[in-house]
Amino acid sequence: MAVVSMDRQYLVARPLCSDDSISGQYGKLYRHHKGLLHHFKEYFLICDSQRVKNAALSLLPVIGWMKIYRFREWLFNDIVSGISTGLVAVLQGLAFSLLARLPPGYGLYTAFFPAMVYFFLGTSRHLSVGPFPVLSMMIGDVVLRLADNAPVNITGFEELTLEERRVVVASSVTFLMGIFQLSLGLLRVGFIVIYLSDTLVSGFTTAAAVHILVSQLKFVLGLNVDSKNGILSIFRSLEEIFRNISQTNLVDLAISIVIMVMVFIVKELNDMFKSKLPVPIPIEIIMTVITCGVSYGFNFTTRYNVTVIGDIYEAPFAPNVEVMQQSVVDGFITAIVGFAVAFSVAKVYAVKHDYTINGNQELIAFGVSNIFGASFRSFAASTALSRTAVQESTGGKTQIASLISAMIAMIVIVGIGFLLEPLPRSVLGALVIVNLKGMLMQFREICYLWRKDKVDLVIWVVTCASAIILGLDVGLGVGLGVELLTVVFRTQFPLCSVLANITGTDIYRDRKDYLCINEPKGVKIFRIPAPIFFANIDFFRDKLVKAVGFNPLRILRKRNRALRKIRKMVKSGELQLSPVSPIYYYNSGDIEDLDQPVDFSDLPFWVNWNGELPSNIYVPPVPIHSLVLDFSAVSFIDISALNGLKTLLREFIRVDVEIYIASCDAYVFEKLHNCKFFDDEITTSMFYPTIHDAVLHTLEEHPSHSKVQEYEKVLGKKITI
Repeated sequence: MAVVSMDRQYLVARPLCSDDSISGQYGKLYRHHKGLLHHFKEYFLICDSQRVKNAALSLLPVIGWMKIYRFREWLFNDIVSGISTGLVAVLQGLAFSLLARLPPGYGLYTAFFPAMVYFFLGTSRHLSVGPFPVLSMMIGDVVLRLADNAPVNITGFEELTLEERRVVVASSVTFLMGIFQLSLGLLRVGFIVIYLSDTLVSGFTTAAAVHILVSQLKFVLGLNVDSKNGILSIFRSLEEIFRNISQTNLVDLAISIVIMVMVFIVKELNDMFKSKLPVPIPIEIIMTVITCGVSYGFNFTTRYNVTVIGDIYEAPFAPNVEVMQQSVVDGFITAIVGFAVAFSVAKVYAVKHDYTINGNQELIAFGVSNIFGASFRSFAASTALSRTAVQESTGGKTQIASLISAMIAMIVIVGIGFLLEPLPRSVLGALVIVNLKGMLMQFREICYLWRKDKVDLVIWVVTCASAIILGLDVGLGVGLGVELLTVVFRTQFPLCSVLANITGTDIYRDRKDYLCINEPKGVKIFRIPAPIFFANIDFFRDKLVKAVGFNPLRILRKRNRALRKIRKMVKSGELQLSPVSPIYYYNSGDIEDLDQPVDFSDLPFWVNWNGELPSNIYVPPVPIHSLVLDFSAVSFIDISALNGLKTLLREFIRVDVEIYIASCDAYVFEKLHNCKFFDDEITTSMFYPTIHDAVLHTLEEHPSHSKVQEYEKVLGKKITI
């Protein structure tokens, strides 16, 4: 390469100089800038590689925990846990598919495909992903509404059998559910589940357990009755069951009772001796194998008219757009409930085993799992509490246990699934009912909430009752509405309190809660434990007036009337004054408008309102000289409340009460400053970092030697500012 330079005399072409040939000042400058460029290049390369690494770890969390996987210590435990969990997942998949009103085989696909995807994308190491009874029940309600009751509303449904219509609806709603979860995860709005409190979820899942229990009665009793959905569906279902109770299949009933009793007893023994048992006794598997053998050997289907699960190999169906259009609300509710339950369980085990989970990544993981699963026969997936508990209690350390569990489901699907064909459906119904024990036992929370928190009790009872009576979807909406209303009421009507000093400390607490307290005379300390906004500013004013024991506006009006009367009495000679200094009473308040001052400057006297007044004049005395407002819990204040607060403070100032605001948040102070809150009366000197600083200042400003000494004695130190 050459550089061409122009001279007066001639044109010269010289070769481009190397770094070493450049000398002098220009050479140093050239090498300096080249070094900077080299460092910048290395920096950007490092940044790019780090960003790629972080992106890979964020998208595929499996890379992060696989790097620290301890094969010698964890692999055996994961294998044992995976086999145990896989057997439970197979049975739960078969059983929970009945809740979704689908053939049992689809439950096996739900135990396989979503777990495979979650292995790569999920951040929880202990969550067992698969069918969940509450979601299955919610999917079943949509299936009943769109496939059973109104098949003619959807194009192409008239050509399908009832079973095929059910599969299309279930896969379509699951696909839509996955789209919602994936979208919420990509938009980074995983925080939406914080609006579903533990109390609300508990009440909702308890109601779902009641629905599930009723839905399984027809399988346990061997009845062929129609399912119901919508408002009061649970009562209509019970009515239908009791109307046909005489047609109960006694063999199905006997099998169900034996299964429930045996499984319940052994599960209790597992809980009692879990510290001594390396692996819980797989009683569900044992009873399933025994029942399958007995059903096949005695030919229950033909001899006793027992309904069995039959062929578990099912063909997939593509999601239907029309179904998704008619089930948007159901898909969104199912997505939120499924993620909320799974995330709550994941948090418990993450805290227990000291690792972190990412809510947004969990949404993405479940979204992709449900989209992928819906394309291959499965229905809505989340996590079952009992299955996750088995995976963790049997020693599972990572998602390798879930991977092995999914492999067990795959083996059943492609290899030995035909052995389960003689299994009576009443067995699956009995297993579902037994596994509801944990959710049904949540009714005990009513007594606990009654003692601890009445508001949470209202949320629980309303959510549970509305979900039972109105249906799961409507009930969840009602519960969420009540929960949000309680938040509004708690902020609109907070528990304000009057504080006092704990003897011997600089700590101030509610005077009702302590015996050894000291309340400085003439000082009132008031705390509002909530933001101040348009809805609670009047409540704040009423509580403050009640706490101080007088209404400053009413006293201000009485003083104005008294001054007018005194001025008339002085002018008419009815009132004789002793010679005093020409001090006038300053008052910038009016009865109607405090911003319009009344001129009392012609009064050559000062009125001691707390002293002795003429017999025909009465103005209530003000028992305090200082008011300290604790703003430590005030996180924000809006414009409407700001104006109301300013008016209230002016009223106190104009009746000679000094105002101090303690522990104000910097954001709130900045808001006050930006909104022109301060003026000649309300100044920044009112603000103090702590309540104690404000109280000490009031004692300095209002010295009463005996009082100061008494307070110093209480505090155990000298008062200084």
